[in-house]
Amino acid sequence: MRDDLRTKEYFDERATREMAQHLKDTPRDMRDTLALACRILAMTGQEAGLAGQISARSERPGAYWTLRFGLGFDEATPGDFIEVDQDLNTLSGAGMANPATRFHLWVYRARPDVQSMIHTHSPWASALAAARQPLVIAQMDMTPLHEDCAFLADWPGVPIADQEGVLISEALGSRRAIVLAHHGYLTAGHTIEEATYLAVYLERAACMQLRAQAAFGPLTPVDDALAREAHDYLLKPSIVNATFNYWCRQTTALRTGHATS
Repeated sequence: MRDDLRTKEYFDERATREMAQHLKDTPRDMRDTLALACRILAMTGQEAGLAGQISARSERPGAYWTLRFGLGFDEATPGDFIEVDQDLNTLSGAGMANPATRFHLWVYRARPDVQSMIHTHSPWASALAAARQPLVIAQMDMTPLHEDCAFLADWPGVPIADQEGVLISEALGSRRAIVLAHHGYLTAGHTIEEATYLAVYLERAACMQLRAQAAFGPLTPVDDALAREAHDYLLKPSIVNATFNYWCRQTTALRTGHATS
């Protein structure tokens, strides 16, 4: 290596400092953030009728907030979120929870670090699940999921009972995402923004994998060390939050008719 070339660590540290200075957080109420996350999921083609689910841990022990059952992601407003207890009784708001969110309870119990979860039957991730294939990290935009996307090979059935929650939470382990064979996917984030970011990138990753395999056959994974480096860089909270804010601006533009072609 040439002596006058500065290291990647130098530029990483510099970029991290500058992002902290220039990429400011946008304060939002939790339910506002959940509603925006739903719009982002709808904008990125992840609605699946009423099968999609989003939740956020409540400050009340053993409870979480979720979109009331009967609405699609594209319809969600802050007032459409309800707080439910471990038996899915509604504590705040009006309406009922999707009965299939019961498995969220088991993940929240097992993972104190998880603050929000997204589960959908999005087109590309569902195709990957239908093919019973785990995710292969073969391109840079897939790396936020490197060593962070588990795989559940056997479908336990509709997750409306406790056993499904045990199986899914155990298969997820300490990771932030999981592909559920014959089913869909789950992302589990430290924030609502992170769960959404991972959800969008997981769907894109599944699309890339299936398209590349169809054209060229088996994929070559990215080198582990380089993928791990990219994973940590692309999951910096400043990058996650700035990306979420960008997607929020996109959804606002679409809703107000100001989107550009």
